Amino acid sequence: MTKQALITGLVQYREGDGTNITIRPGPCMVDETALDATISWTDGDARGVAAMPLTDFRRLLARRVIHFLDPQAA
Repeated sequence: MTKQALITGLVQYREGDGTNITIRPGPCMVDETALDATISWTDGDARGVAAMPLTDFRRLLARRVIHFLDPQAA
């Protein structure tokens, strides 16, 4: 199920063995599975998508740099 969220702090992901890429603060959508979370966002005309391990995503939630817009979604 896709949930609306807001990025309010430093959120980074890595593509393969590359360097960390920062996702800009602002609204995003989150899809969680048993193993990972996929974050999607728009930045002007560009769209971005990043998957990260669920443990990393939950750490970002705990640090409150990402929070769900619907409190019932957490």
